[in-house]
Amino acid sequence: MRFSFFFLFVLITVSRCNSGSQKHHIPKTSRVGDSSIVHNTSTPQDTVADTSTAPAWNYADSLDVQYINPGRTRPDELVDYAETLIGTPYLYGSSDPAKGFDCSGFITFVFNRFNIAVPRSSEGFTSVEREISLKQAKRGDIILFTGTDSTKRVVGHMGIITSQNNGHEFIHSTSGKAYGVTITPLNKYYQGRFVKAIRIFN
Repeated sequence: MRFSFFFLFVLITVSRCNSGSQKHHIPKTSRVGDSSIVHNTSTPQDTVADTSTAPAWNYADSLDVQYINPGRTRPDELVDYAETLIGTPYLYGSSDPAKGFDCSGFITFVFNRFNIAVPRSSEGFTSVEREISLKQAKRGDIILFTGTDSTKRVVGHMGIITSQNNGHEFIHSTSGKAYGVTITPLNKYYQGRFVKAIRIFN
């Protein structure tokens, strides 16, 4: 009997020592299936997202779709600037106006001039929202074409719609006869290469 009381006394003493003034933080958890997700209740300053440096375009969650944010730039403003670059020579792989542009380098340079981030390649625009019909296309919309081999239905060239008077016209940097930045009507040749038009501005 004495042994039982002694054992009980030791057990109570140990229990009190373990529940003393030292407290341990136990994070809250949420159960999702068989796994636990720990929620950090503190928010250190250096972990707060800086939205001011966030890219203007990004992939939507789990979808291969890009959204470009034009900010407050107006389509006329952008096209007017693009037209000041007419005559800049064509140069494959370049987005430097002092050297020349390829088709996507021209688009990249023009949009970046207004702090609008865009994909660097013409093929990168394939999944940009919002696709519109050619009948709806207007000044400032992007127009996408195949490469010179129109049987391969992969985007390989692009431009910016400048006018819809008497059919659409677009500004682009071409390796064709003009060999540089020029405005071209959407003629039968380009109609055969047409892939789609997309709208970035509201």
